[in-house]
Amino acid sequence: MKMAVTTNFKYGTPFSAFLQQKQLTPKQNAMTYSKMTGKIDTKTTTTMKATKRIGLVRCNAREIGDFIGADLLRFDLGKWLSDVEEHKALAIYSPHEGGYEGRYLNRLIYQGYYFLDLSARGLGDLETTLTKIHPVCPAHLGKQPIARWYFPPEVDYRLEALPPNAIGLVIWIIEAKVLSKAELQFLALLPTLRPKVRVIAECGNWRKFMWRPLKEIAGLTESEGQ
Repeated sequence: MKMAVTTNFKYGTPFSAFLQQKQLTPKQNAMTYSKMTGKIDTKTTTTMKATKRIGLVRCNAREIGDFIGADLLRFDLGKWLSDVEEHKALAIYSPHEGGYEGRYLNRLIYQGYYFLDLSARGLGDLETTLTKIHPVCPAHLGKQPIARWYFPPEVDYRLEALPPNAIGLVIWIIEAKVLSKAELQFLALLPTLRPKVRVIAECGNWRKFMWRPLKEIAGLTESEGQ
């Protein structure tokens, strides 16, 4: 009858051989040393504390918004309303991820403004589209006769339709970065032609929501260095 013989090759092996086979962390080495000798390895403990101090990162907050999250709550809505009333035409720059301009739009709605949302792409001549009767050619798709329809001025038509309690009309133009300098200048002067109109043009993106007077962006006034 044959019996299988098993051999424990690790029996009687010095403990240091296990440490060479498996790399232990400094904390594990300190615990092993204290168990075997009954002493505390002060050198390893000091090294561990120094390693923790090296990985420490401190952020020095400069504003109260750094403590509560400036992406969710900002304290510039009052300045936003005052600048809209003072300059009447603003160029805004919002973060790429979007969503920040909604709270500024809602604040104008709470004040009593009505909105006209337009895209700068495909508007054609801004003066004709916004303030004059203008023609529009619908797509015929190659099967219908080419037609030309005439529409009333976009701004004047909506100004006449405003309710009596409305403060004014805000023209919010997205993708205004494609407009030329002359077109931006017309938008900046539009509140002068129509006193109840305010213009907000999305002229680009920035790391945080910011705005500038549209006259300054269009080159009608000298920009103030900040």
